[in-house]
Amino acid sequence: MTKRLVVTGYKAHELGIFNDSHPGIPIIKRAIYNQLLVRMDEGLEWVILSGQQGVETWTAELILEMKVEYPHLKLAIITPFLEQEKNWNEQKQEKYRNLLFQADYNTSITKRPYEAPWQFIEKNKFLLRNSDGILIVYDEENEGSPKYFKKLAQQYAEKEDYSLFMVDAYDLQMIAEEIAEEERNNYL
Repeated sequence: MTKRLVVTGYKAHELGIFNDSHPGIPIIKRAIYNQLLVRMDEGLEWVILSGQQGVETWTAELILEMKVEYPHLKLAIITPFLEQEKNWNEQKQEKYRNLLFQADYNTSITKRPYEAPWQFIEKNKFLLRNSDGILIVYDEENEGSPKYFKKLAQQYAEKEDYSLFMVDAYDLQMIAEEIAEEERNNYL
């Protein structure tokens, strides 16, 4: 049973998404939403994120929207280091801080600002040890930063009772077609 689920995936820039009005964001959110509904039927209580821009911040927004209908669903944002948002533009910093404020739990693993890449590795290990499964928005055909966490999660799942769920390009294409069909039906 997956009570605590890590959600991760591409950073926004890896998908060529540079603003909040990009048409791909609702597709990604719907794919994650669909996965979360299935996991909630199986007992999901906590969604855990590290707060990086892209899939993780969109998931945080989604969880906050879902809390209206599913108030038992909890959001944890566990960052690899303090001041993760320090070099982001002001708008992204403000949005991020708002997500942190609304999360049910937030902390930083290393309790100090960025020092080196080891902090990301420690964050990944910590999140795996403190969850029951992971949902990764990632496609093998389009490499990016999630591949490292995916590899670590696969290794972990070989030794532990750990679930690995994926949303890939095919899933996103199916959702895009579903949304387009809904919009055509609403237009008629």
